[in-house]
Amino acid sequence: MEEKGQKATDEDAEIVSLCKRGDINVFEILVNKYQKRMLNISYRMLGDYEEACEIVQDAFISAYKGLKLFRGEARFSTWLYTIVVNLSKNRLKQLQARRHREGLTFDNPIGSGNNHINRDPVSDEPSVLEKIEKRETQDIVQQCINSLDYEFREVLVLRDIQGFSYGELSDMLKVKEGTVKSRLFRAREALKHCLKRVLGDLQS
Repeated sequence: MEEKGQKATDEDAEIVSLCKRGDINVFEILVNKYQKRMLNISYRMLGDYEEACEIVQDAFISAYKGLKLFRGEARFSTWLYTIVVNLSKNRLKQLQARRHREGLTFDNPIGSGNNHINRDPVSDEPSVLEKIEKRETQDIVQQCINSLDYEFREVLVLRDIQGFSYGELSDMLKVKEGTVKSRLFRAREALKHCLKRVLGDLQS
């Protein structure tokens, strides 16, 4: 991690520079490089694939339009993910407000609605059942992530799933590293409690 006050080394600096000079085509390189990870972040935070796709599209548009304001004080990727996090946060608030007005609970029951498991054709492969069980477990984990307050959800996703450093999270979320660590500890405990409640005691 770079020291505070030291300009971040950015592997995307050359491409960003070309974009700033008007080379629109090279921006596609950045889109191809980051879209999958951005989608994963937004989906984990929203729990809704279609909404996450829209967020990612909006994020790239915002990034391109705001590129002239990017000064390189942080890595381009960190700046880009900050846009995704903020857009996802705003969209989640809108979704919660809408569902509250409609009288619906925010989280669908586990294994219902769009989270149902499609039955695979009969196969002699012993891994089919394992794949289904893995999918079911992933759905349960996502439901437990959805149950977290947003400030805990975002640090859990960005640190434990996406692997950002504490320093990067501090820059992205505009809070002190100590606050990031505190939120992460509480997020992990809440997630563990949810998983234990659904799956039973976890193996240590």
